[in-house]
Amino acid sequence: MALPDSNEGLARQDREFNTTHWSVVLAAADTASPGAEEALAQLCRNYWYPLYSFVRKNGHAAEEAKDLTQEFFARLLEKNFLQNAAPDKGRFRTFLLVALKRFLVNEWHWKRTLKRGGAQTLIALDATSAEEQYALEPVEDATPERIYERRWAEALLEQVLARLRKEAADACKGEQFAMLQPFLCGDTGAFSQAEIGVRLGLSPSAVKSAVYRLRERYRELLRGEVAHTLADPGDVEEELRHLRAALRS
Repeated sequence: MALPDSNEGLARQDREFNTTHWSVVLAAADTASPGAEEALAQLCRNYWYPLYSFVRKNGHAAEEAKDLTQEFFARLLEKNFLQNAAPDKGRFRTFLLVALKRFLVNEWHWKRTLKRGGAQTLIALDATSAEEQYALEPVEDATPERIYERRWAEALLEQVLARLRKEAADACKGEQFAMLQPFLCGDTGAFSQAEIGVRLGLSPSAVKSAVYRLRERYRELLRGEVAHTLADPGDVEEELRHLRAALRS
């Protein structure tokens, strides 16, 4: 799944995300911002696999990578974690990678922590799913950083698709979504729009309108998801360009 092309007409939506998940977390660095802990936990749940893949690509075995990722989240969710790591805080993506690199450099401390009682399980990781995904990683000599950036973009798209899928299911349009999903980014899919119309009992114009609405909603949710990982929602367009490049790498 690729990211859709930019739609300048949606720029106004950036202003609707004056308070994003990441900005709430950043505010907690100096104040007891309400909802900050849950906002951070949600971001971690959404984007744990890019971190896991980075650790694995750095040469750690599956079980060790799982434990390291869990312990990293435990540290991250502790109080004053922002004061303990000082990377560029504008983008959650960048913050996590820099903080993870520093954590891995100090792996000896993690080993001491593990001996004292083991890594804390604060974010549930699906180790089986993680290894199934990691088995599909490219065999070429891609750097851990490139793998991380690519998996970040893919994780973000999966979050958007999951929301779209749920909205369709809630509206009793799950079958329609499944058949129209390939058209989100211009693909034709297994069936033409005319064939889909016959299967769903819709006119050609109704199918065309449904595809248009689905694409618009996709762009809206995508920009919202990206905005939630930024301190400044005005950076959405720049971040989208970065993510498109990551998917092409």
